[in-house]
Amino acid sequence: MRLYATTSQTVGPFFQIGLQLLMNADIASPDGLGERITLEGQVLDGDRIAIPDAVIEIWQANAEGKYAHPEDSQPKPIDAGFRGYGRVETDDNGFFRIRTIKPGRTPGPGGSLQAPHLEVTVFMRGLMKRLVTRIYFPGDAANENDLVLNLVPEARRQTLIARECGEGVLRWDVRMQGDDETVFFDI
Repeated sequence: MRLYATTSQTVGPFFQIGLQLLMNADIASPDGLGERITLEGQVLDGDRIAIPDAVIEIWQANAEGKYAHPEDSQPKPIDAGFRGYGRVETDDNGFFRIRTIKPGRTPGPGGSLQAPHLEVTVFMRGLMKRLVTRIYFPGDAANENDLVLNLVPEARRQTLIARECGEGVLRWDVRMQGDDETVFFDI
C-alpha cells in the first residue's frame, strides 16, 4: 500500500507514519550538564477540552547557550550529553512531558542576548501548518529585556511563561483558542 498526501488532508494523518522514530522525551541525557527540569502540560482547545493527538516539538540551546547544530558557530562548549531536540505526543488527556535542562542565553538581534527559552512547534489535526511559540522560565531576570518576549502585549506574555509546580517541574499549557490563547509567532 502506498500513502499519498492529498490537498484535503492536514498534518494530522501522518503522525504515526514514519515519525514515530523521532519521538524523544529526553532532550538531555542523565550525564548532560545543566539544571534539570521536567516540562509538563496539556494541549487544550478553545473550550478547554484536551486534544489527544497533538505533537509537541522542542528545540533549545544547551546550558551554555549553544545549539546542537552545525550552524551555531559560537565559541561555547558542546555538551555531548545534550541532544537539543525533543518530540512527544499528547496522551488521551492531551498531556505531555519532556525532560531537559534549562538553556543558557543565546545571541539575539543587534548583539543582544535572549532570555533562556525553549522553541516550540505544535502539530495537530486540523492545522494546515505548524504553530510556533516559545516557553520562557518563571522568575528569570533576563525576561525583562528579551526582545521577542517584549514584542508580545504585556497582558498576553503569561501564555509564554511556564509556572513552577514543584522541585524541577514546570507546567506550560497550550491553549489553541480563547481569551487565554497561547501566543503563536508567524515565521
